[in-house]
Amino acid sequence: MDSEILEGLSYNEKKLLLALDARKGTAAPADLIADGQFSLEVEIMGAASWLESKGLAKINETSEKFITLNDTHVVGVGLPERVAIRNIDEAGGKIDMDVLAEHMPGGMDKIAVGWLKRKQLADIVAEGDKKFLVLTDKGRATLQIEMPDEAFLKRLSENPVSEKDADKNLIKDLKGRKGIIGEKIVTTRTISLTDEGKKIAKSGLELKPQITEITDRLIQSGEWKNAEFRKYDIQTFAPAMIPAKKHPLSRLGAQIRRMFTDMGFTEMSSEYVQPSFWNLDVLFTPQDHPARDLQDTFYLSNPKSIHIDDEELVEKIRNIHENGGDTGSTGWGGKWSREMAESALLRTHSTCSSIRYIAAHPDAPQKAFSISRIFRNESIDSTHLPEFTQIEGIVIDENADFDMLISLIKEFYDKMGFDQVRIRPAYFPYTEPSLEIEVFFNGKWMELGGAGMFRPEVLAPFGVKTPVLAWGFGFERLAMLKWDIRDIRDLYISDIDSLKKNTVF
Repeated sequence: MDSEILEGLSYNEKKLLLALDARKGTAAPADLIADGQFSLEVEIMGAASWLESKGLAKINETSEKFITLNDTHVVGVGLPERVAIRNIDEAGGKIDMDVLAEHMPGGMDKIAVGWLKRKQLADIVAEGDKKFLVLTDKGRATLQIEMPDEAFLKRLSENPVSEKDADKNLIKDLKGRKGIIGEKIVTTRTISLTDEGKKIAKSGLELKPQITEITDRLIQSGEWKNAEFRKYDIQTFAPAMIPAKKHPLSRLGAQIRRMFTDMGFTEMSSEYVQPSFWNLDVLFTPQDHPARDLQDTFYLSNPKSIHIDDEELVEKIRNIHENGGDTGSTGWGGKWSREMAESALLRTHSTCSSIRYIAAHPDAPQKAFSISRIFRNESIDSTHLPEFTQIEGIVIDENADFDMLISLIKEFYDKMGFDQVRIRPAYFPYTEPSLEIEVFFNGKWMELGGAGMFRPEVLAPFGVKTPVLAWGFGFERLAMLKWDIRDIRDLYISDIDSLKKNTVF
């Protein structure tokens, strides 16, 4: 038995050794507090950390993810499709969709219809200029039974459920319904004595209050003569000196800016709030594209719309969408809506910065980039945030071609530390050909962004006939790969301990 270790034990360390010994060598902090040995977990864990550093105890931690119910209202009122089938049943099994909208205001009817179709609870039937919802056999049967997701929500209303005990498909579907369920991590700690710790705990330890500070009163009263003084190890570790450092994301952004500027690129920017015209229509995105749905895009109520003053440009975009204009394209057909194009939104990608830059600088050669915040109506989880950052870039050059684009992409990721990059075909409304980029990391291929050459329908309104290369890379995903971060939220929590451990460079 090491006498130096024994002499260096603090009062709380001795107390914890004896408490663990009484519990046959292993206990959770809650057990020790329940026994009345300690009143605070921080006291226990502080002593346990010191005992572990001395080889007398071992701290074990296990974490488990639980699913929680965030919206208790939905359990009482019911899911939108449950409310809908009740209304259809009360209407005799068939209801005008406009009437359902009156019973389910705030757009809830549209959500309900999507789930009714997905779950095959109702069919949409057209009669003249009206549309009706008609209950299916499955829908009528569901009136009398509880659906699996309803049963799970009811279970959650009673207690959180461990993720391992839940149906993965149910969890995925419910996460898609924003705000209904959430997650929490529960960490369980236990402290166990090592063989050496057990020996010391049974060696006849005496619990005596220790003096850690000498005061005038202690000396004048003479109490110091019979007191037990706390021994200090002058060779033990001291608190680290932590210098001021930039946040890792700030450093990564600076590295990317320096790389592009060294290559002769100019930094571009645009406002967060954009009309759909610049965010989508100028980029030849059809007005019935899913990217325009409320589920994907944040539309504003103030301002609700932004007027486009350039009438000549508006007409060019209208013609290109409806019939291709003079680009040789057939366009998307139908009737283009200026009202829809002027609706105000939070930009969903930084490509609107690129097209605005092209409009202001149509003559080749040009090279520009941006590191810009964008916004999408995403549910928050380990890989998604409703606002994130995109690395955008364009090259306008007479000699630009697909080979040059691939070379630029590979050069960028090589400088970022990824030597294995592969390209695969993709589709975007505003580029052709288009590609997606993947890098090899931790034994698997990870998708990091998209790129391509702007279509004539995008460039023609600005008189640009020179090839234009364009790309958009994920900034946060790149950071996650560089630092092996598994949860995107960790990048923005700014945990002080993690920031302290980061290197300066």
